[in-house]
Amino acid sequence: MNKNDLISAVAEASGLSKSDASGAVEGVFDTITKSLSKGDDVRLVGFGTFSVAKRKASTGRNPRTGEPMTIKASNQPKFKAGKGLKDAVN
Repeated sequence: MNKNDLISAVAEASGLSKSDASGAVEGVFDTITKSLSKGDDVRLVGFGTFSVAKRKASTGRNPRTGEPMTIKASNQPKFKAGKGLKDAVN
C-alpha cells in the first residue's frame, strides 16, 4: 500500500472526500514528524510508538577505496509495534 492507497482507504472508511482524507493523512504525518524532530515520542496505544534513537559517531570503511572514514553522529527515527498491531498481524 502506498500513500495514495492509504488516502483512498481512509476516505472510504471515514466517509470523507479524498481531498479531506488527504489533508487528514498529511496532517498526521506532519504532526508525527514535528514531534520526532523536537525529540518527543509519539505513542499510539494499541498501534505502536514512534521514537528517536541517537546514533553515536563511528568509524567505517569507504567501500570503493577501503580507507577508514568517520561516520558522524545522527538521530534515527524508530517504530516499535504495539500489542494490538502485533496481534492483528499474527
